[in-house]
Parts: sequence; C-alpha cells; structure tokens
Amino acid sequence: MWNSAHQHILNLTAYEPGKPVEELAREMGLDPSAIIKLASNENPLGPSPVALEAMIAMLQRSHFYPDGGAWALRNAIAQRLGVNRENIILGNGSNEIIEFIGHAFLEPGDEVITAKHAFAVYSLMAQLFGATTIEVADPGYTHDLDAMLAAITPKTRQLFIANPNNPTGTMVTQEAIDRFMASVPDHVLVIFDEAYFEFLDHAPDVLRYVREGRNVVVMRTFSKIQGLANLRIGYGIAPTKIAEVLQKTRQPFNANGIAQAGALAGLGDETHMRRTRVLTNEGREYLQAEFTAMGLHFIPSVANFVLLQVGDGDAVFQALLRRGIIVRAMRSYKLPDWIRVSVGTMEQNRRFIADLRALDQEGAIAHATKAAA
Repeated sequence: MWNSAHQHILNLTAYEPGKPVEELAREMGLDPSAIIKLASNENPLGPSPVALEAMIAMLQRSHFYPDGGAWALRNAIAQRLGVNRENIILGNGSNEIIEFIGHAFLEPGDEVITAKHAFAVYSLMAQLFGATTIEVADPGYTHDLDAMLAAITPKTRQLFIANPNNPTGTMVTQEAIDRFMASVPDHVLVIFDEAYFEFLDHAPDVLRYVREGRNVVVMRTFSKIQGLANLRIGYGIAPTKIAEVLQKTRQPFNANGIAQAGALAGLGDETHMRRTRVLTNEGREYLQAEFTAMGLHFIPSVANFVLLQVGDGDAVFQALLRRGIIVRAMRSYKLPDWIRVSVGTMEQNRRFIADLRALDQEGAIAHATKAAA
C-alpha cells in the first residue's frame, strides 16, 4: 500500500527538531539535570507564572472539550493588535498555519518562494502539497526582497518572509518591505513569519497590510517569548476573507484548552516578557562578545539565538553533546560549517562558552576570517 502514496510524499524528508534533553540523557548516560539545551530557541525562564496558574486551573476541566472557536484568546489577541477577532486564526503552533495556507491555496506544480537560508518547514510544507520551492540567494544571510520579487512567475502562489529570520537572526527593514509590497503581484500570497517579533526593539509594521486587505498572512507564536513551546499554540493574522478560508481548513479543537488558558494569561504578563527581553539582550551580547574575543565568525542577531561558524558543524555539535550541551547543527539548512546557539540563562551561556573554548584549544573549531553566503 505504501507504494501507492503520492510520490512527492514518499520523497519528503521529515523535519528534524532539536535533540530533546531526555534523548541525550539516555544515549550518553547523563543526568538530565546536568544537560543544558541551547538548540530550539526556547525561553530559558519558562512560562509566565500567571500562565502556569491559569493552565493548572484549566487542568481541572480536562474532561471538557475546549472552546473550538477560542473566543476569549482570539478576542484578546485582536484587541492587542488593533484588528478584529475574525482576522485571527489559531494553530497547533504557527507551523499549522503554514499547513492551513497550503491546504487552501497550493496545488501540485505551484511555486513557493523562500530565502536560501530560511526555516526548513516552508519547503517541507510546499513539498507536502506537491509544490516546488524556489530558493533565492540571501547575501549577508538576510532576505533579498528585490531578488525574491524578481523570482516571481505566473506559477508563484506563496512567498515567505521570516522577520527576524531563523536560523540567521537577521531582519529586513520597513523600507525594504514597503518597496516589495508596492510591487508584489496580486496572485501571490505573502506570508510574514514573525515568531521572534517580540524580541525586537523597533519592529517593522506589516499588520498595516492586513488592515488594507492585502494578500498577506502574518504568523506569530506563543512558543518563544511566552515560553509555551510544549503546548503548541500559535496564530495567524489575515484579512477577513483569507482568514475565513483558512478557518475552513482547521480541524475542530486544534488549540487545546490548557494551551488557550496559558496563552491568554501570558499575553497580559508584560513583566515576564520584559524580563525575557532583558535576559535575551544581555545573553546575546555576551555570546557575541565572546565569539569576537575568540576570533570566531558569527552573524549578528536580533533574535534569541546566534548563528556561529565553527568549521565542521556536525563534529562540534557531537563534541558538545558529549559535554552535555545541546546546540543545533545546521547541515539541514545548507550550512554544514555552522551551529546555531540559543540564548540561555547567563549561567548556561557561560558554561557553553567555557566548553566552546575548551574545544577550540583542542583544535576542534576552525576559524574563518570571512563567510560566504
């Protein structure tokens, strides 16, 4: 029976997430409490205490189905963003929003445009629906929106702009976005992935295009600054007509009630988000200063992670695993000589730097004076 599956499904390579702490503990015989994970851009502070209280309270109602329409959470998000509840679509993580978009708008033979070094799920989802991914070079590891515009053909249906971009941590400016949006043709749906939006001091405004009724979807998540990655809850913001279509692709109760409760409570905890931003900024500056002092090449980041060039990324990844530190190897992102390091607590950051220096002294890290995109 398996042989009768669609060929583009058979050829699909499944997404490989960051290595779990429990898996490394089993493989290496390590104490899980001695392992630090700096691989998946998670919030090292965890969820907001207010969110934890709300989730614990909702556990008492686990025998009830959740609000399938997520009225309270969608309303709170809409009020915060200055849009209508009808503009908000909830997903089982923002990844599911990408799947909704594929169900609604992609057919075999269509084209999807991404940057060369962009989140791997964009191309995986395109392949899931039989579409072709067109990767556009990103000089300086930053989206080249002019080149992406030039890559649009009559077959193009979707174009992804991650801002800030994962895994590079770079950002495109408001000016570049506005210039791009002034020229993008009407048959293309532009998806702005803003998973790391809350970490920015001065973020470009793309919600203006939702309010104008343009062909856009803006994706955000509670996994990052809100620290709710385990609960898988994200959302999309789209003009009403597009949102209505995406709602029809959604499974009933795709956002569970515990996740809804935690997200709703966390959304109002400005103190927790501010603490996370301060921790992230201090940690990122520390890591980048240490990389500079070691003579290592990295991409200056505006998010909660840094892309670091080390020579053999897989070998350094494995060497750090043996020391109980999980980072992310970047071969699957076409960056085999890089690793991506999430910002942790300062104690975790210092331990990572100490072990990185030890590996450097052992000759395990190759120094580069220049990186080519």
